[in-house]
Amino acid sequence: MGVEVEEDNQTQIQNPKPMDASYRDSIAENPNSPASSDSPDDSDADSEDESHQSDELKTLEAELSNNPSNYYAHVQYIKLLRKMGEIEKLRQARETMSAIFPLTPAMWQEWAKDEASLSSGDEVFSVVEKLYERGLLDYLSIPLWCDYLNYLQECDPSVRECSSAAISKARNVFERALTAAGLHVAEGNKIWEGYREFEQALLCTIEEADTKAKEAQVQRIRGIFHRQLSVPLINMGSTLLAYKAWEVEQGNALDAESSDMDGIPYHVASAYQKAMEMYNARVQYEEQISKQDISETEKLQNFMTYLNFEKSAGDPARVQVLYERAITDFPISNDLWLDYTRYLDKTLKVGNVVRDVYFRATRNCPCVGELWVRYLLTLERGRASEKEISSVFEKSLQCTFSTLEEYLDLFLTRIDGLRRRILFGSETEDILDYSLIKETFQFASDYLSPQLKNSDGLLRLHAYWSHLELNLGKDLVAARGVWESLLKISGSMLEAWQGYIAMEIELGHINEARSIYKRCYSKRFPGTGSEDICHSWLRFEREFGTLEDFDHAARKVSPRLEELQLYRIQQESKAFAASTDQKETNIKKSVREKRKGGPEFTDEQSPAKRQKPISQTLKKEYEKHKDQAQNLAEVTEEKEVKANIGKTESIHENQRRDSDSGRNKVYTDQCTAFVSNINLKANYEDLRKFFSDVGGVVSIRILRDKFTGKSRGLAYVDFSDDKHLAAAISKNKQMLLGKKLSIARSDPNPRKKDGHNVSKQHEHSTDRSGAPGRTKSVALNQDDNIQLKGKSTFLVPRNVKMNKPKTVEERDEQPKSNDEFRKLLIKG
Repeated sequence: MGVEVEEDNQTQIQNPKPMDASYRDSIAENPNSPASSDSPDDSDADSEDESHQSDELKTLEAELSNNPSNYYAHVQYIKLLRKMGEIEKLRQARETMSAIFPLTPAMWQEWAKDEASLSSGDEVFSVVEKLYERGLLDYLSIPLWCDYLNYLQECDPSVRECSSAAISKARNVFERALTAAGLHVAEGNKIWEGYREFEQALLCTIEEADTKAKEAQVQRIRGIFHRQLSVPLINMGSTLLAYKAWEVEQGNALDAESSDMDGIPYHVASAYQKAMEMYNARVQYEEQISKQDISETEKLQNFMTYLNFEKSAGDPARVQVLYERAITDFPISNDLWLDYTRYLDKTLKVGNVVRDVYFRATRNCPCVGELWVRYLLTLERGRASEKEISSVFEKSLQCTFSTLEEYLDLFLTRIDGLRRRILFGSETEDILDYSLIKETFQFASDYLSPQLKNSDGLLRLHAYWSHLELNLGKDLVAARGVWESLLKISGSMLEAWQGYIAMEIELGHINEARSIYKRCYSKRFPGTGSEDICHSWLRFEREFGTLEDFDHAARKVSPRLEELQLYRIQQESKAFAASTDQKETNIKKSVREKRKGGPEFTDEQSPAKRQKPISQTLKKEYEKHKDQAQNLAEVTEEKEVKANIGKTESIHENQRRDSDSGRNKVYTDQCTAFVSNINLKANYEDLRKFFSDVGGVVSIRILRDKFTGKSRGLAYVDFSDDKHLAAAISKNKQMLLGKKLSIARSDPNPRKKDGHNVSKQHEHSTDRSGAPGRTKSVALNQDDNIQLKGKSTFLVPRNVKMNKPKTVEERDEQPKSNDEFRKLLIKG
């Protein structure tokens, strides 16, 4: 009547030996046991062994005292106590470990057998039965189920006496075993066969005269056969033959030697054929997960492939059993538990089942915050009591998560649940007070503030807290207190001030919002935050304040904005100087390394050494192109002047920009805007931001004084096409840094006047300072002048020519001689 037991290869631990007095006495009968020898040498060895075990025991106890979460120390401690026969300490050690960690099925088997071997009686039976029940909650294990079922049949007196209550109890346990493991393809048949053997043994106890009871028992056994034949399990052919042989014993004419379906009811044969097809579809997956010569990663991947197949088949019960099999082999796989619980949340939605799985998941993987969050949500869905939810939440905070966001998410989930139960809870639920939410917020703030200072997470927590103080607590003073406490922690965080201000504005408290602006506008915030809060105050006064309020805010923020702009320029100058120094250091280092190279570098000189003297180059250029000589001379002159100018931030910035993009570059001004009346403090970035809403900006060239390097308030802005240029011109007369810009098109295209063709190509080049170079005119007619009209003619694009007579010098200018050209070079 016993159930067949097979050893668990994954977690096998050697079967324990009894530890009672009879066991110790039996040691003497074993000739191989150290205790059976009376020789002095053996006694000394035993003494040394006991001393070593005692020292090892003390070491393990000290380790567990300092680190109770050391799993392997618990395992070694239990093994050593069991070996030494310390029964009471062993019980306590097992209880301590099971309170922290789930035990393996083999450890539960070992524990139950140890307790059963100590004594007998109803009291011991109850203890062992509870141990089996506890062990079955941790993992799915066919051997543990079989041990439990055998123990019930052999050691429960009422079952042996075949009382109706005991038989009903045993049947309930068998049905639970079938629910948990009856669909286990590889080992589930052991539960089915044990169930059949139990019922067949009961059939033998029924008297022949009681035909009604006997027939009912026969139908019960036949029903178990039919159920088993409809489930895809290993050795289905053997089960079919056993069924036919049993039917023959009952007097039915069947061929017990044949595997055909003759004589079997149609519905049974049909179910069997379907089960065989299902089994054949799963054989390859079973072979993959049962391989022994593969890595753990590969085996887990095989399980996931098998699970995907079962999910596609659409049977949640089969999927759940397969998940349980995978969990038994990989109990601490975070991804596996997360995948398992997601599937249950989506598919089963059975409160107790899902709740138990989450309980086990958090015991196996306690450091995964997402599991605890979803556990709390599952308890809330299942209408769990406040006491149970609070207990789970407190346990979660004792775990060590990898990120602070996990702690924050846990607190917010707890607060969400409390809020929902206060607002939408049913009458049957516990009545909760808002003070519980307030305490949880305070606990979260104290717990997280040191680590989440100046973070978005802490801001989100306090914003939520303030919102609930207003809407649930109906306490404006408390809501303001929440923001004030946040400002004490994260006062340098712009968003904290903005959130506080937004709350006051939403409530219509304009004066309170203005007072907060006055407190924070002069603070230094990261990035552009300091400027942003100043501009925000001005917008606020435009929308809500009087003219006096706006003027007052402008007087406050204007010097602050100027101070910030100056500070930013200084910082950028320092950064540029540092990068320049670093670049020069790298160049010097490179030169030193080349010099160290010796003869290897003598034949290959640097480009600077191979470069001809600049005077010879200019002379050669002059001889080749006399019409360009003066232009080149002025470019050289400007370079030499700039070498002696002090380093300022604006010069460095524009030198670098122009040296990279504008040096000796020809601009045709085919799609260019000429911008004038620019604030002298404006830089490239200011102009680029001004035209950012237009888009299409290709390059920007600010005209500068070639000796001082300061801006002349003029610039050319090149655009990618006429559409963007037209949009840019439409911004004419708009303000930039307090000055109204004048924007016009710079267009050198050929024009016609009085019927005569005017063919003029205007080109210019910029040197390092950004100042425009000499212009070259091709096929110019001296009489082709453009008549300008209007009031503002003092600032015009450089390709538009004023109608004024030329001077004698301009008309009679001739190419210079070599001597004159040299004098021009050395001038200055």
